[in-house]
Amino acid sequence: MRAHKTRTVMSTKYGKVYLVGAGPGDRKLITLKGIECLQRADVVIYDLLVNVKLLEHCPPHTEKIYGGKMVGEQHTRQTQIDDLMIRHAQAGKTVVRLKGGDPFIFGRGGEEALTLVAAGINFEIVPGITSAIAAPAYAGIPLTQRGYASSVAFVTGHSAALSGDSTIRWKALATAVDTLVILMGVGHLREVTQRLIEHGRKPETPTVLVRWGTTPQQETLEGTLADIAQKAEAVGFRSPAAIVVGEVSALRERLRWFDQKPLFGRQIIVTRALAQASDFAECLESYGAEVIQFPTIEIQPIHDNPTLDEAIARLHTYNWVIFTSLNAVECFYGHLRKNGKDARWFAQTRICAVGPKTVSALARIGICADFVPSQSRGKVIAAELAHVDGRRILLPRAKIAPDDLPNGLRAKGAIVDTIPIYDTIKASAEARSAIEVDLLDGRIDMVTFTSSSTVTNFLEMFEGQSPAALLDKAHIAVIGPSTAATVEQNGLTVDVSAKKTSVEALTEAIVRFYA
Repeated sequence: MRAHKTRTVMSTKYGKVYLVGAGPGDRKLITLKGIECLQRADVVIYDLLVNVKLLEHCPPHTEKIYGGKMVGEQHTRQTQIDDLMIRHAQAGKTVVRLKGGDPFIFGRGGEEALTLVAAGINFEIVPGITSAIAAPAYAGIPLTQRGYASSVAFVTGHSAALSGDSTIRWKALATAVDTLVILMGVGHLREVTQRLIEHGRKPETPTVLVRWGTTPQQETLEGTLADIAQKAEAVGFRSPAAIVVGEVSALRERLRWFDQKPLFGRQIIVTRALAQASDFAECLESYGAEVIQFPTIEIQPIHDNPTLDEAIARLHTYNWVIFTSLNAVECFYGHLRKNGKDARWFAQTRICAVGPKTVSALARIGICADFVPSQSRGKVIAAELAHVDGRRILLPRAKIAPDDLPNGLRAKGAIVDTIPIYDTIKASAEARSAIEVDLLDGRIDMVTFTSSSTVTNFLEMFEGQSPAALLDKAHIAVIGPSTAATVEQNGLTVDVSAKKTSVEALTEAIVRFYA
């Protein structure tokens, strides 16, 4: 007779809980399935070591609950987390329990899953990249390597692992595997290393500590099993960190890559509006920088705009439309669509696009620019745009914009209609105090400005400080001569200036500056 295994039948009337591994810190190391779970989550309960930028994948209605546990409150807080998962799932919601690293590697994922089973809640496990492999990899340490190591073990270094009744067999473990990765052990580093040496591990075994692995704050300390504890105490090395013990640790000297990036560890402020900052942040982060997004302006389309409505209605009467920015394209086209029209409405009008981002924005709506000037300066654009005498030109632009372009065109005999289609307003200044302290203390390496308005608004947000005092310890990087002029008008020095009007060009200039 065949034996039948018993199984728990999960309730179908409840919602579902996804135990998702968020990865080790770098937000890009989460899995695609993990992102998909966040994108449909009603509730997210996230841990202390989770990169909070991952929460940007959640829809607007998602309730975000911090579930981090501090020393001394683990049991109480875990009970609360269990209750939250069950209660929200029983209410029919999709719950994501977002855990640092991998849920099933020292993450209490198994305990939480058993709690859900007992409550009859449907669940799934979404594995994540554990810091036990990611931190060494970002430090340039392969855990296995031909000729060095063919076995590896992950061990907890928590105080419970060192107690007399611990299930960890330290005596056997010390020499049983080639590479040891010990998590949560920096607070007991001296005890851990002594125990390994006492049980036969060679004192001269290369040992490396990796703190905040995979993030721009990553710190690495190298030594041997015999001296690493003393070195850590000398520099005040703290958790969270992974301890890597084994001959493979010596390979870091040749294989280190992450902390060799040209902008590694540099704290750089991006003052662009949030809607535009992501590309710039991506560029800087790819070179290792820690980007602090501190938008000084937000782009706000002027919705009630009868002048623009009239211009759109007679767009065919204009010989040229000049778009000087991506914002101008997006706001104009949004208004065009609101009036029931699309790119075909430009059929009888030639298009001038200033800068590669503007060209790309037009291409996305099916329009090829007829003319792209060599520079973004108004005088240059006016000089390079040929045969405009007596021609009608439409210039949709920001509410506050310099007049050198329309004045230059009018001086050549053009008939120019300038229409404000969006405004740049000051963004929220909730983080102003923290930024001010970091700037004054010299913790910010560079502040970037991509327009004159970002300079003006940034300085106005710190009215209690003179520009010179505020930015005395930080370098300044800008796009464009008009932005540079605004910086200099405020008594400041431009350290980096991009030759081309793109964030890619500015990033390259910053890399060259630090190189």
